[in-house]
Amino acid sequence: MVHDDASARAVRPAGPYGQDALREALKLVAVTLKEGETPFALAGSYGLWARGGPEPDHDVDFMVAEEDAPRARDLLAARDLEVVQPPEDWLFKVFIDGAMVDVIFRVGGEPISRSRFDDAEVIEVESVQMPVLPATVLMADKLGAMEEHACNLTPVIPVARAVREQVDWGEVERRTADNPFAEATLGLLRRLGVVATPPPGGHASQPPTAAPR
Repeated sequence: MVHDDASARAVRPAGPYGQDALREALKLVAVTLKEGETPFALAGSYGLWARGGPEPDHDVDFMVAEEDAPRARDLLAARDLEVVQPPEDWLFKVFIDGAMVDVIFRVGGEPISRSRFDDAEVIEVESVQMPVLPATVLMADKLGAMEEHACNLTPVIPVARAVREQVDWGEVERRTADNPFAEATLGLLRRLGVVATPPPGGHASQPPTAAPR
């Protein structure tokens, strides 16, 4: 069942939802996309949680290629889930027992391609095997999304501490070089000792794999 954002307000479950509901929604969306053989990856804060970061309490993010977005939407709607198309043209939303899942197919104004998932690692998340984006990509996306009206460091510092050994911070810096908020955050993380300043000509070590969640 697919709605636009306005019509969905009448049928969207009301009230707060907790992490248990978010985990169940995460599993259901992942299993549906896997069964439909649609390439995808777990992203965002839950992707970082799957790699050892603190668990978020807002929503779950998945990424699909723009070319696969209509099929992903149809698969989820065919499962009788509430699929909502908001005004934004870079994602659609799925609501499951009140928990919200964002399915993203454009980042930074650019369409996501299937090649974005080439380096995704299959990790067991809540007993479901699913591809999860690399920690380096997840942190680059997180810092790259920071801007004047969205630069809360409260969730950034603990997640950076938790996954720092899995991240190529030099690559994060390169990917976010045009974002002054990301640059300032990386500087703060270095001052706090979360991110080491590499020696001249130094290279990041190979990040370890993540343990199952």
